[in-house]
Amino acid sequence: MDDSAQAAGLKQKLEHYKPSAATIALIQDTPILLLVGVSGAGKDSIKHQLLKTGQYHHIVSHTTRQPRENHGTLEKDGIDYHFISLGEAEKLADDGAFVEAKMYSGNIYGTSVAEIQKAHDDHKTALTDMEVQGVAEYKAVSPGVQAMFILPPSYEVWQQRLKSRYDNDIDPADIQRRMQAAKLELQEALQKDYFRFVINDDLEQAVEAVNAIAHGAPAGKESTAARDLAQDLLSKL
Repeated sequence: MDDSAQAAGLKQKLEHYKPSAATIALIQDTPILLLVGVSGAGKDSIKHQLLKTGQYHHIVSHTTRQPRENHGTLEKDGIDYHFISLGEAEKLADDGAFVEAKMYSGNIYGTSVAEIQKAHDDHKTALTDMEVQGVAEYKAVSPGVQAMFILPPSYEVWQQRLKSRYDNDIDPADIQRRMQAAKLELQEALQKDYFRFVINDDLEQAVEAVNAIAHGAPAGKESTAARDLAQDLLSKL
């Protein structure tokens, strides 16, 4: 079987994938924080700052894509992702070893049960950043899973952040793809009542806000302002 046929078969299998009863119990018994947000919002920076507190366990996702260079450094297996083959991904699915997994842009991305188990055993909050579509699968298993949508402070700052990634060699086509993805992400997040929106204007303050919400801080006026900002960003796309 060639890779394209195997990928198509695996995609279909994952569309019907359900975690086991034991996995569901584990998720419900483990604090989980999911960070989502548009490209350039800073969710990765917030994640790294939270990990420094020692209260969180980084969920290292599995993927069938190849390692990429980030800021001149090649991604490392077991740190950035667990890089696996299509065959290995299929075995994980067949063994019920995924919490959730899906195909995105032609590659499989998934969370393993082992990563959640590690957080549970270490008495830490399991933490990762993910695509907005993956959050629904966690919430369906455990309403207690925390989902936070990170936002840039304004459309203008957002565009500046994105352009700064290109080292003065801006790729208009890539920016357009990111804007289209952001539009879909904002639309879906605004339709759900379980997302808490956090504005990343000042990194330290954003980290404090996310950490507070993860530990039970109630929604306030800042949450309403952040949701209004999300609507404003969407209106400009």
